[in-house]
Amino acid sequence: MQTASPTLPMLQIQNFINGEFVPPAAGRYLDNVEPATGLVYGQIPDSDAADVARAVEAAQAALPGWRALPAEKRGLLLVRIADLIEQNLEQLAQAESRDNGKPVALARVVDIPRAASNFAFFGTGVSHFASETHFQEGVALNYTVRHPLGIVGCISPWNLPLYLFTWKIAPALAAGNCVVAKPSEVTPATAYLLGELCQQAGLPPGVLNIVHGTGPGAGQALVEHPLVKAISFTGGTKTGEHIARTAAPMFKKLSLELGGKNPNLIFADCDLAAAVSTSIQSSFSNQGQICLCGSRIFIERPIYEQFKAAFLARVAGLTVGDPQEAGSKQGALVSEAHLLKVQSYIELARQEGGTLLAGGQRVQLAGRCVGGFFLQPTVFEGLAPDCRTNREEIFGPVVTLTPFDTEAEALDWANGTDYGLSATIWTRDLDRAHRVAHQLHAGVVWINTWLLRDLRTPFGGMKNSGVGREGGLEALRFFTEAQNVCVKL
Repeated sequence: MQTASPTLPMLQIQNFINGEFVPPAAGRYLDNVEPATGLVYGQIPDSDAADVARAVEAAQAALPGWRALPAEKRGLLLVRIADLIEQNLEQLAQAESRDNGKPVALARVVDIPRAASNFAFFGTGVSHFASETHFQEGVALNYTVRHPLGIVGCISPWNLPLYLFTWKIAPALAAGNCVVAKPSEVTPATAYLLGELCQQAGLPPGVLNIVHGTGPGAGQALVEHPLVKAISFTGGTKTGEHIARTAAPMFKKLSLELGGKNPNLIFADCDLAAAVSTSIQSSFSNQGQICLCGSRIFIERPIYEQFKAAFLARVAGLTVGDPQEAGSKQGALVSEAHLLKVQSYIELARQEGGTLLAGGQRVQLAGRCVGGFFLQPTVFEGLAPDCRTNREEIFGPVVTLTPFDTEAEALDWANGTDYGLSATIWTRDLDRAHRVAHQLHAGVVWINTWLLRDLRTPFGGMKNSGVGREGGLEALRFFTEAQNVCVKL
């Protein structure tokens, strides 16, 4: 593997433990590759059980003071971190783009602002986290309190690195826990920068510890550690299964946000222009590397050809280019291994009889991005609704178009996978919108929109898309333990 240009400094990442940046105990490092160039531009710790143990020890020492701090004061520290993220938005967006391959413009308007919102929301929200009382007339008063779990582990993915890292960390800290967090080894840069911002904000040492490394190394040690009381994980379904097998016999709390194979249902009475425009976003945002992307588009037959023509015209305008350039609508896939995986599904779609309508080829750019992991936005039609391409998560810029004739048929196909994360419905018929939404096996259903999120709402999937819910009060409940106190009158 080649290294980046000597004119740019190599990014040397360290673990963040007990408020300080420290090298891995074993002295081993992993190469960090820039997806847009295919070149090594930094190194990250290849941490192991010794590093996790050191982080847990720091968290244990910090826990009594942090959990005793009033919620309002904990919240003020989180809001301070949110402010620092906003003040450093451009540096964080540039780091996210270089690390992940996404257009820097996307990181500026989505990833980094949402990370700041996560800290601000839970920093203020924890003060409104109410307990319950139950009065048994003449007999007793019962009141419920919620205590922090203690030390919790947060493991986040590579597709929305800082966005999803903070989505877990912020509620855990707000609830009074101390955290040992492991970001993806593929995209560690903004997690490293977050440690610097936590220092600036005055977060007490040991409250948040960030350990870098692989899943089998640092991740497994974190899941196995007996003092870690809960694991919040976002990532692939197979990894989630492995974590559950490890953690369940240890009676750890688990929140697993896993894969998706999300359907878009386009009915003939929809606002066609809006459906096409938003379906382009829901298909190809972040190169299709969002668990909520709608990779199966079912279109009612009377408008199928019209939708297809308009959709393909918009696909043709999606410029694949250097993520640093303002005109680039599509950046690089996150790694060469992932690029090869997505390409294998394109070949599978051909083998399954699909007709290629657009894309399907790797993109070779000139200049600094000559070795980058770029792929054309890809569209197929003519695939059976139950084929592998339509059932398995691809997690890339690949979508299928399929006409349907009846509402029942569309529902049957939409629900015909092992996943149930999200779905989108396009119709002007309000009765149909509600009726179809309630029959979809999906944890999140959007009607005439996509990725419109309210942080107060529960987020998560059905079936193999996960266990538990994140967001709002659901997150604060997950990171706390309920205790009922009964006082006899």
